[in-house]
Amino acid sequence: MDILVSPSILASDFSDLAGELGRISTADYAHVDVMDNHFVPNLTLGLPVVERLVQVSPVPIDTHLMIEDPDRWAPGFAEAGAASVTFHAEAAQAPVRLARELRRLGARAGMALRPATPVEPFVDLLPELDMLLVMTVEPGFGGQSFLDATLPKIRRTRHAITEAGLDVWVQVDGGISAETVERAAEAGANVFVAGSAVYGAEDAAGAIDELRESARAAHAHG
Repeated sequence: MDILVSPSILASDFSDLAGELGRISTADYAHVDVMDNHFVPNLTLGLPVVERLVQVSPVPIDTHLMIEDPDRWAPGFAEAGAASVTFHAEAAQAPVRLARELRRLGARAGMALRPATPVEPFVDLLPELDMLLVMTVEPGFGGQSFLDATLPKIRRTRHAITEAGLDVWVQVDGGISAETVERAAEAGANVFVAGSAVYGAEDAAGAIDELRESARAAHAHG
């Protein structure tokens, strides 16, 4: 299983986003949180900024849409060149149709679940997805502590994917550090979003390597 690290630019210096993307050139993706101050109580970057980030980023852009009405807005991020577009199950009206549209436009289709949202109602949708994001904190703010209560859901998600014989990535986002990445990896996650653990480090590339190696070791041990 590929182990991928997607640093969250939410923890970066917004006055120099191009430079901050350059700091994570050894990552697999750059994670971009799009918040609308409706679905979550915070407001961040919108489509025009993401479109520009796609043009200057040394790594593919992984967008996480914490917004209302993703059925209407998410395809625009795929059209803008985002490599991966993740919408929230709690906000989508027609998730299968939306996932198919994102794929048609050339993006990987991801679906996110809040910590309290169970995975079981969505197991039948897994073949329509390229990635399922299990939020390990409540969405909307950076710098929160990892919720260990989400580990059983990560395990159930990985089990469902394996049972169905699918190649669907399991992403975790929230409180990921050199310590918590091991627990998430053992539970079955393979894509790790980390904000302050990468951007708060003096050597961002070294922090990315440490996260990747810790996750690989946990997978091998598991």
